[in-house]
Amino acid sequence: MQQEVITFAVALVVLVLVVLALRYYAAKSRAKGPTSARARLGVEPEVEVARPRRQRKRPRPGQPAAAPEEVEEAREEVEEAPEVAADQEAVGAFKAGLAKTRGGFVAKLGKLFGKKKIDAATLDELEEVLFTADIGPRAADRIFQSVKTGMSKADLEDADKIWKRIRRTSQDILAVDAKAVDMSSKQPFVLLVLGVNGVGKTTTIGKLAKKWSDEGKKVLLAAGDTFRAAATEQLEEWGKRSNVPVVKGKPQGDPSAVIFEAIKRGVDEKFDIVICDTAGRLHSNSGLMDELKKVRRVSDKAMAGAPHETWMVLDATTGQNAISQAKTFKADMEITGIVLTKLDGSSKGGVVLGICDELKVPVRYVGVGEKIGDLRPFDPAAFVDALYSDARSSEAA
Repeated sequence: MQQEVITFAVALVVLVLVVLALRYYAAKSRAKGPTSARARLGVEPEVEVARPRRQRKRPRPGQPAAAPEEVEEAREEVEEAPEVAADQEAVGAFKAGLAKTRGGFVAKLGKLFGKKKIDAATLDELEEVLFTADIGPRAADRIFQSVKTGMSKADLEDADKIWKRIRRTSQDILAVDAKAVDMSSKQPFVLLVLGVNGVGKTTTIGKLAKKWSDEGKKVLLAAGDTFRAAATEQLEEWGKRSNVPVVKGKPQGDPSAVIFEAIKRGVDEKFDIVICDTAGRLHSNSGLMDELKKVRRVSDKAMAGAPHETWMVLDATTGQNAISQAKTFKADMEITGIVLTKLDGSSKGGVVLGICDELKVPVRYVGVGEKIGDLRPFDPAAFVDALYSDARSSEAA
């Protein structure tokens, strides 16, 4: 009997110790874990900002009543600045060209924010959607962090406010600080156009020539891609359509000589714009870069300061490969602008965000169709409006 009592007492003591140990580790785990919904969502605490004192509706005795415009002015100071208004005609054109892109990652975002409850899992899914979209990892992270760390718990439960934040951040990414191109600042204004074969470089040059010629500019083309079969013939065909002369050389000849001759002619005959086509491919990448550097040096000899702009043409259908191409060229060449083609044929139109964020080079034109007028000047506000338009309809899907 005594042995049984001792055994029971020992078991009781062990049980008490186990319970105490479990309570200790549970308390320790709670101390380490998130204690609020904000912490569970991974959102940084908001910084307390001193709010402006409210305007008294009634003046103190002896004080004149505040003028209505003064009260309105005080209210405007604390309101968030409105988004940049977009040109609706441009929005319509971009919307048609971005139809496939909206059916891709934008539609996924729409379904994601169509959930009845937005929680930590929703943020994880948002991160996955952004990083698997062809917008580049830097742009994806910038948009994700603007939502995750830049919004309060209450805002994170409001799909409209999340969409507004995504749109605003996207517009900030696209608004690369660059001056507008003033082609009347030089005569002739020399534009050097780069791009690998197949991106639509020569077609882009032809469309630009037609556009500027129709605007009354005197345009000259330089067929500097002497290595690609039929490149000169293709440029000559565009010259005929636009009633624009073309300076050409011999097949497999020296591209720099062609461009030098074109620029000198542009100076002598007072052309307004000289557009120079360049080689898109040689036997090696280093050979291509060396050739393009030579073209720049020769351009400066033909006219001091030329070329005045150097634009690179990229194919939107290649997605993040377009960013890699631009990085390769930018490492050896000064690039002042991007032209993005075939936007209408791709679900990867969001690559514009990655290009602007990683290269810090402005997009000058985008191609949203086959017609000459479908090569449009890039408008960041209109592009963002078109990219995320009808996104809420995806939420109901």
